[in-house]
Amino acid sequence: MSTALDYVPVPLPHYAELPVEEMRRRAHDFYAGIRTRHTVRDFSPRPVPRDIIEQCLLAAGTAPSGANHQPWHFSVIVDPTIKRRVREGAEAEERAFYEGRAGQEWLHALQPLGTDANKAFLETAPYLICIFGSRKSRGMGGKLLKNYYVPESVGIATGFLIAALHRAGLATLTHTPAPMGFLNEICGRPENDKPYILLVTGYPAPDATIPAYAMQKKPIEEIATFL
Repeated sequence: MSTALDYVPVPLPHYAELPVEEMRRRAHDFYAGIRTRHTVRDFSPRPVPRDIIEQCLLAAGTAPSGANHQPWHFSVIVDPTIKRRVREGAEAEERAFYEGRAGQEWLHALQPLGTDANKAFLETAPYLICIFGSRKSRGMGGKLLKNYYVPESVGIATGFLIAALHRAGLATLTHTPAPMGFLNEICGRPENDKPYILLVTGYPAPDATIPAYAMQKKPIEEIATFL
């Protein structure tokens, strides 16, 4: 991350214009691939090579961010003991959620998904990626910088990461126990960092299922307006 204050323009790298038909084909192919992504709660304990996860994290790190401060940190958990602590902390919050904190309307909305306070996948999956957003971070020169648009930046990077993991052939689950402050202590992150998402990834279990309700996606007419 540069600490220079001067604007130094450089020619746009990497871009090559494509014929319209090639653009159309690529857009179609990407949609055809990404629509096969499904949130999974049944994971296999099969190991996944670390370099695959690292490449996906590098892809996430290319996401746009406020002032290019890249206000994210990915704590990748593989140690079974630490995963056990994460599960214990998450399930404690989830029990409080399902036993009254959520409210009946929220619980009714979750009913078609079949979720409950049991989060065995937090120990079964080979990787837990805790995604933090930092209100402040240090530039390459060591200066402490205020970060901007942290939730938006972290959300975009998370989307990149999910797409990269799917492209690599892995299943994912976005888990958001609330509150998530217990993850700071487990991951050794400062109070300045806020955990946003606990991303679970690995191979799906051979007998993995998903709720039929999750297959329902809104058509273009309901998600977009052209003005």
